[in-house]
Amino acid sequence: MNKVFLSGNLTRDPEVRYTATGKAFARMGIAINRRYKDKESVDFFNLVAWEKTAEFCGHYLRKGSRVLVEGRLQTSSYENRDGVKVNAVDILVDNIEFAGGKRDSDDGGNSYSKPSNSGYSRNREETSNDKSPYDFDNEPIDPEDTPF
Repeated sequence: MNKVFLSGNLTRDPEVRYTATGKAFARMGIAINRRYKDKESVDFFNLVAWEKTAEFCGHYLRKGSRVLVEGRLQTSSYENRDGVKVNAVDILVDNIEFAGGKRDSDDGGNSYSKPSNSGYSRNREETSNDKSPYDFDNEPIDPEDTPF
């Protein structure tokens, strides 16, 4: 099984490009703090996202964004400009999520505020009509009909 889960901060803005066939891909870096004994260290990894995930990254993520990443490892080798063979390990992103709050834009992006009520969940105003979530329009519930 090849599966990794990472939590860290992006080290650079996602760079979105497109293949010759029109598939989007994004490259970015992540820094992960690691503690051992009384010392602290930082590990850096390259992330590669494809298609809709790549477009999401390019649109919503920036350098410094705190993210949770689910993906898999991929090794590759290439020859650099000096003709030296380089081995690389990339994380191919399967899923990426925000892990921090919404950035405050007036302080240079160095602090975070409380997360906003946005995203895929419906706003409270849309669902609030003074009705209990357990109110089934006075329909009786037969315990024999419940699956548990």
